[in-house]
Amino acid sequence: MKVLSASSYKRMPWKNGGGETVEIAVSPENASLADFDWRVSMATVATDGPFSSFPGIDRTLSILQGKGMRLMIDGREPVLMTGGTAPLPFPADAATTATLVDGPIVDLNVMTRRGKLAHMVQRVALDHPYRAEALGGTTLALCHGGAVRLTAGEATADLAAGDTAILEGSAAITIEPAASAVVFLITIDTPAG
Repeated sequence: MKVLSASSYKRMPWKNGGGETVEIAVSPENASLADFDWRVSMATVATDGPFSSFPGIDRTLSILQGKGMRLMIDGREPVLMTGGTAPLPFPADAATTATLVDGPIVDLNVMTRRGKLAHMVQRVALDHPYRAEALGGTTLALCHGGAVRLTAGEATADLAAGDTAILEGSAAITIEPAASAVVFLITIDTPAG
């Protein structure tokens, strides 16, 4: 298990130059925006406008802070995303525009290279211990709110808000909140089938 503290994340401009993103983790390590296999990041969206296009990439977006935003994704009905909305998967190369509901938001983006990897994102609100199974590939646990103790096999880590643990391979995972907490569980693996 590798633990990344919130203070260690890398800040960089958006691909389209319209804002700033905070890169939590990327694979391979030090990959650019053009050649990553997977990437997990947070972005502050302060104005309405288009999303950066990432050809050949699948994306899942979640709202971390703010009132939310309405997404217009080419070929789909508009969708309102808020902090309570389930993570939304969509192609990162589909033309996408965002309209803020009421002021800036911070979102969580998980992206994988289509055909090579697939991912799933779960938002889990905890007030008691939670058990999950890492079935292989890479699992990331981002502590969004509160604090948690994460145990996977013999490894244990305490995560404060904003910290992330990265696990490789299969393991039983137990997440114990200090009080109440919100954790985003992200699994990245080769596509099924």
